[in-house]
Amino acid sequence: MTKETTTGAEALFRVFEEEGVDVIFGYPGGSVIPIYDALYDKPQFRHILTRHEQGAAHATDGYARATGKVGVCMATSGPGAMNLVTGLATAYMDSIPMVAITGQVKRVAIGKDSFQEADTTGVTMPVTKHNYLVKNPNDLADVIREAFHIARTGRPGPVLVDMPSDVSGGEVLWTERDEAKLSRRYAPPPQPDPEAVAAAAGLINEAERPVLYIGGGVIASGAHEYVRRLAEKARVCVVHSLLGKGGFPETHELSMGMVGMHGHVYGNLAINNASLIICVGARFDDRVTGDVSKFAPGAAVIHIDADPAEIGKVVHPIVHIVADAREALERLVPLVNLKPERTWEQQLIAWRESHPLRYEQKDGIVAPQYVVEELYRLTGGGALITTEVGQNQMWAAQYYKCDRPRQFLTSGGLGTMGYGFPAAIGAKIGCPDQVVVDIAGDGSIQMNIQEMGTARVNNLPVKIVVLNNCFLGMVRQWQDLFYERRYSGVALCGFPDFARLADAYDSVGITVTRPEDVTDALERMLEVQDRPCIVDVKVAQEENVFPFIPAGRSVDEMMEGAPG
Repeated sequence: MTKETTTGAEALFRVFEEEGVDVIFGYPGGSVIPIYDALYDKPQFRHILTRHEQGAAHATDGYARATGKVGVCMATSGPGAMNLVTGLATAYMDSIPMVAITGQVKRVAIGKDSFQEADTTGVTMPVTKHNYLVKNPNDLADVIREAFHIARTGRPGPVLVDMPSDVSGGEVLWTERDEAKLSRRYAPPPQPDPEAVAAAAGLINEAERPVLYIGGGVIASGAHEYVRRLAEKARVCVVHSLLGKGGFPETHELSMGMVGMHGHVYGNLAINNASLIICVGARFDDRVTGDVSKFAPGAAVIHIDADPAEIGKVVHPIVHIVADAREALERLVPLVNLKPERTWEQQLIAWRESHPLRYEQKDGIVAPQYVVEELYRLTGGGALITTEVGQNQMWAAQYYKCDRPRQFLTSGGLGTMGYGFPAAIGAKIGCPDQVVVDIAGDGSIQMNIQEMGTARVNNLPVKIVVLNNCFLGMVRQWQDLFYERRYSGVALCGFPDFARLADAYDSVGITVTRPEDVTDALERMLEVQDRPCIVDVKVAQEENVFPFIPAGRSVDEMMEGAPG
């Protein structure tokens, strides 16, 4: 019986069709020309040509976060692949499912310092969930399938496949899909242990001061409805990490907001005074715990996570369940008793009322917090928000409440400046009917501002709100509070003129300098439907983000406002 053969590029796209891929973000080069040549005859795939490979990686990440699908990006060998690394690391730290296809020099040239050769698998090994260098052409179809399977299974993450040009352009053996083989190669998380689930339910039923702490794993697994059922049935208040935002409605009466360095005061008080922490899909990041020895000193911990490596890594649980969060909660909720409101919940609500977020709106000066609040009001809380990194990110997290998952996209673990705008492009392509707004700082936005070209060519009405304080704001804040205001290397001096830059890209640019003009500018921005729009808001230059728990400190040392 004759075995079917095809080119490597054709095999790649046949697997893409199997996987339901519809969008590819990429940037071509010499070693991926065979792939792009095959793509020419594939109208079923939408290719988004970004202006930089890092933009392609972040756009893929944003697409994956917004849709829940595995995102796909492509780049050429050498510098092209290297430019993906920051985006891969961003996705890896935040557990985002992506498949990156990179070109490589011909197999006979590998290891000889050939033109545009780089050890892509060696470089990306620490920042991918798995990676491959395809040396045997007949393995290609199965390798691509396996890459998708690994990217989405268990704790998600990015997977890279490095394809030599003679593999993509040469003849390969076509193999049929074998689901059993994929599961054997990389098994999904185990089913929840019934004894552990029962033990967790017992602790919840007996707890006097329980708090439910959720992270990005709730969103990745689609467990948000079960989180709500658990919270409402057991009358447990909910706090979230930065990446858990939207996993429980922030307007719900049981929501106690975000915890951690710039979390809500009442959320931090809740978790630090709890007798039981039910942690679902979160990893006790240092930005949440601060000084671990002083973190929630009186609390027992239940930890539910798909990744066994996270269990006990930072905080040691009394009960742990290694399983998909949704499957674990599906089994846990029926075992939890229906509870009335307790004195503890009343105390938490009292803290929420007595420790709200605060800021001062000075005459003639725009408070950045006000801009986010007004954006929230005008969009009815319904926009899909991406952020850059820094003060803008924290103000967005504090003041734009999210009631649904996949609504707030931000670089949490790596804290990647330049993430938000290309992520917004990916999110808008994946969710074309949603209003997508990137809340940015004047430092971060410039790191991938060239993607304005990508957004304009594709007629994407992505909105950018720049909280422009003429500084690298978060670094300046630390220099203000801990280095005697010795502002070193942080002044951006007010350049560029973002409205004129938008005009250069045939887009809409609006400049705001007065508080009374904020509403009109945001309303005009929301009306733009055929191209990007930048609203450049000149905000208070030395405004700091509060609340603030200094790095390595505890909740007891939380700063609710400016010292003195």
